[in-house]
Amino acid sequence: MSLLALLLVAGCQPDKAAAPRPPTPVEAVKVVFSDYLQTVSVSGEIRARVDSDLSFRVSGKVVERLVDVGDHVAAGEVLARIDPKQQQADLAAAEASVRSAEAQLRQTTAAFNRQKALLAQGFTTRSAYDGAEEAERTAQGSLDAARAQLDAARDTLSYSELRADAPGIVTARNIEVGQVTQIASAAFTVALDGPRDAVFNVYEGLVTTRLDDRRVQLALLDAPLITSEGVIREVAPTVDDASGTVRVKVTVQNPRPELALGSVVVGTAKLPAVNAAILPSSVLTSDNGKPAVWVIDPQTHAVSLRAVNVAAYESMSVVIRGGLRAGEQAVSSGGARLRPSQVVAVKSEVQS
Repeated sequence: MSLLALLLVAGCQPDKAAAPRPPTPVEAVKVVFSDYLQTVSVSGEIRARVDSDLSFRVSGKVVERLVDVGDHVAAGEVLARIDPKQQQADLAAAEASVRSAEAQLRQTTAAFNRQKALLAQGFTTRSAYDGAEEAERTAQGSLDAARAQLDAARDTLSYSELRADAPGIVTARNIEVGQVTQIASAAFTVALDGPRDAVFNVYEGLVTTRLDDRRVQLALLDAPLITSEGVIREVAPTVDDASGTVRVKVTVQNPRPELALGSVVVGTAKLPAVNAAILPSSVLTSDNGKPAVWVIDPQTHAVSLRAVNVAAYESMSVVIRGGLRAGEQAVSSGGARLRPSQVVAVKSEVQS
């Protein structure tokens, strides 16, 4: 065979099988489950348990304003006055009506007494007597109505002064001297003295969690060492359409003077303990937009992507409550270049 033929035959020989790819080096962490006690902290505001909107019960022009926002008022204290001329005129008219009704009653009473005496002597008719009696009763009824109108006019005159129903702090003012205010239009808002609440707006998922402990630790935002205990007393049944949050009210127990109205506080509550694995946050990757973890098969050392249920995210770790089994190895470093069924070699195992 010629040299050329030998070369052609040699060129047609198949290549030797390619060498297998070496395992990809990764770092891994062993999955260990334990009871995880989670806490959650949100900011809120100190408010009065009861906010009272005070308004005039009659319309009129404001002629005097005696308090402003931040003032403490006592029960019965005058807060503002409107021009009372109209109410004074109504009172004078009611007093005149009473005097007229009293005069009419005296006249009809005298006429009735005369008819009574004449009837006893036989000098008048029964019909005249009955008419006089009816006139007296009508006059008495008119007097009673006039007196009731007088009482109402006196009450209306008193409504020209706006008074505090209970002691508290003025938190809002909606009137000014010279302004014409209408009936039932809020003039002042008073935060009544008494119990205080810390009000929080929290995401819906938090309030759907069953809280075994309804106690909340409160701390002043500007001075964290100033603390107080609180107890959840009310959770709104609906979600606010604008913010997507739920309002939670916490009763402040024995509030310190520094926890004044409007103070910003941080509330910390304990959530129920869950059985979960606390792993480095680097174990997390994504599978179709959902959290997942690369898990190493102990027999073949091949990796597979496993969807997981995350209970909480912390600064350097993640709390996983489902999707993994105790004793498994999860890739904690080097997972960015992995693909399903790829064989790996664990360089080191990180303690979780």
